Amino acid sequence: MMKSLDAARPHVACELFGHLPDGTAVKKVTLRGSKGFEVAVITLGAAVQALQVPDREGRCADVALGHDALAPYVAHRRFFGATIGRYANRIARGRFELDGRWIQLPTNNGPNTLHGGPDGFDRRLWRIETAGVDPAASVTLSYASPAGECGFPGALSARVAFALTGDTAFSIAFEAVTDAPTVVNLTNHTFFNLAGADGGTDVLDHRLAIDADTFLPVDADGIPSRPEPVAGTPFDLTQPRLIGGRIRDAHEQLHLRRGYDHNFCIRGGRTETPRRVARLAHPASGRVMTLMTDQPGLQFYSGNFLDGSAVGKGGRLYGQYDGLCLEPQIWPDAPNRPEFPSARLNPNETYRHVSVFQFSTE
Repeated sequence: MMKSLDAARPHVACELFGHLPDGTAVKKVTLRGSKGFEVAVITLGAAVQALQVPDREGRCADVALGHDALAPYVAHRRFFGATIGRYANRIARGRFELDGRWIQLPTNNGPNTLHGGPDGFDRRLWRIETAGVDPAASVTLSYASPAGECGFPGALSARVAFALTGDTAFSIAFEAVTDAPTVVNLTNHTFFNLAGADGGTDVLDHRLAIDADTFLPVDADGIPSRPEPVAGTPFDLTQPRLIGGRIRDAHEQLHLRRGYDHNFCIRGGRTETPRRVARLAHPASGRVMTLMTDQPGLQFYSGNFLDGSAVGKGGRLYGQYDGLCLEPQIWPDAPNRPEFPSARLNPNETYRHVSVFQFSTE
């Protein structure tokens, strides 16, 4: 039974989601909006565990891939809904130079470090700092990463706030401070399927537009080269395109990653406030998701490596293309690429990243 965190205004609720092997409790906090809209966040990995969104007929479905219980999150690292850090995406060879010193990180993706290494922020238990409905339904979680964790320099204090920003919209706001120069790139890794996470269909029938004129081609290990124009390629998503329309084209980049798994270089780069960068639509249900962010890049991943081994919600096996990720972030491997947007964070500075997910129907 859910327990309201504010008995007078029961729009935020908390419940026990399960226990880690050492007996530590993992909580789930649910932010309730109108029209059945809900966002549920668990403290393991500060992850979006569920996302209830109405269709054009007002029927709600959970559009976020994940698990109904804690055990699968603990047993297998699949990033469902998770907060990713310290560095989202890949760092080549797990090393970079910082102030004349080479930093070596543990590698966990072939020769590279992916999503913070083998024990990134998605594997950590976050602490609930605040939860309530003033001025909007929200929950803020925090995690203190000690200096040297997964090889990264500097002690990092990170916070992520989830808040309802409208009847059917929510924001994710990241902040971090450090006591020594380091690199930071945080994002959220929700797998979306606007037909429903247990609906039995993939995302190839979704239509996607991304406000980017260039993207980053990658090598066989997913490490980017310099930006190239999207024009004339399957990566031209400047207008809404059917995801399945060209995903099987004989294009080298699609072949290398089994589909889309690339950073799109957002027009205008990093901005002071979030602006629209992508629009995802599912014609059959009428659900539409508009993504706004202040970040300079957007990783579009079409679920290429989902292989049917993950038992998801409702007992559904998640297979290739059953969900997609739109991950606002700094560009991959930026610590090794001075011409890319910088991921450096110094003491007395604050890392900030705000993304807004707005849902509607058509």
